Amino acid sequence: MLDMRKLAQIITQIIDFFYTPFRNIFSEQLFRYAACGGGNLVLDWVLYFLIYNYVIGHELVNLQFSIFHFQFAQAITPHIATLCIVFPITLLTGFWLQKYVTFTASQLNSWRQFLRYILIVAFNLAINYFGLKLCVEIWGWYPTPSKMAITLITVVVSYLGQKYYTFRKTI
Repeated sequence: MLDMRKLAQIITQIIDFFYTPFRNIFSEQLFRYAACGGGNLVLDWVLYFLIYNYVIGHELVNLQFSIFHFQFAQAITPHIATLCIVFPITLLTGFWLQKYVTFTASQLNSWRQFLRYILIVAFNLAINYFGLKLCVEIWGWYPTPSKMAITLITVVVSYLGQKYYTFRKTI
């Protein structure tokens, strides 16, 4: 079984190999962030497309459950249900990549980093949620391109939050 730190070293070496021509344009950290975030973004888009089109199938998702003999039922739109499925996957892969490939100098406790990461991602999730509601339900755009457009906004928010809050260097 492959050690996760060894995998991070391999990913870092691959990213750094492609960094050479961009050395005068981007800092190493920004390039690693873009590569890791870009990879996680592509994973997010591919999973979103596949789950929306082939798992959820453009249909409402009806949730039914009971708590202490009380019955609850809720219908969730397909684009939001897909977001709920994809989100935890890319949350974990994104944190792992940022912690072990991009922001390796931070000495903060891993759990503190993870909780901070979740706060930044939760803010981005809110941007995604309300952005999808606006783009799909009000403006009538297709869900996948809407998700892609909204992601461009969250990339900037995420980088600044991760660099200066989640993985900041301790003094």
